[in-house]
Amino acid sequence: SIVAVVLICVFLFANGVPAMQKIGFANFLTGTRWKPGNDLYGIFPMIIASIYVTGGAILIGVPIALFTSVFMARYCPQKIYRPLKSGIELMAGVPSIVYGFFGLVLMVPLIRNTFGGTGTSWLAASLLLAIMILPTIIGPTESALRSVPESYYEGSLALGATKERSIFMVMLPAAKSGIITAVVLGTGRAIGEAMAITLVSGSSVNFPLPFNSVRFLTTAIVAEMGYASGLHREVLFTIGLVLFAFIMIINISLNGILKKGEKTK
Repeated sequence: SIVAVVLICVFLFANGVPAMQKIGFANFLTGTRWKPGNDLYGIFPMIIASIYVTGGAILIGVPIALFTSVFMARYCPQKIYRPLKSGIELMAGVPSIVYGFFGLVLMVPLIRNTFGGTGTSWLAASLLLAIMILPTIIGPTESALRSVPESYYEGSLALGATKERSIFMVMLPAAKSGIITAVVLGTGRAIGEAMAITLVSGSSVNFPLPFNSVRFLTTAIVAEMGYASGLHREVLFTIGLVLFAFIMIINISLNGILKKGEKTK
């Protein structure tokens, strides 16, 4: 696995850095015009769209996943636990393109009829990603909650805390590292998604207003890699390098938060 990661890094840097040097680091990252036919390669709107769509998915998906995990670990009756667990595991196995069709057939018309416009938008992409990351977050979060010693919960009850307070004020903080790891996995899943987002986002290079058609960094690669050549093709590899950097920054930041929390304890 380590060798594979190293080879991916070498491949991305070897193919991505030369294009960035030709275009200019600032022009590439802060440029607002994407017109490969005119050698204009500004990806700033796509970076902002990726951050906004991922952020929207996290804001919607994480609370739902967290409460679902708490329900499954501490409240769920045994009769419905197995069907619920199987359903969540099945969600994890559904292909991305199927989620994309679901969003295109159900979410896009609903947004179009409710708010106007085409329906393919930042809002549709965020809602769809929020659904897609649920199983990625629920599984590890439930496992983290179940790994907390039962004595924590019993001790809290013995001190007079209610069941809900014991779960949310004692069990959840104790499982913090596992929950943050689950959120990191969900964030990586959201940032790296391409096929489903291509169908519901509209794939136009715009700044991400709620009902604007937007283009994700990943969708730019999917949409143009088939016919790109020369500098255009190299730039698409550079976009992959930017995505890789995003994931690294998120991982490093959250690991730093975890270590800071452990030192505080």
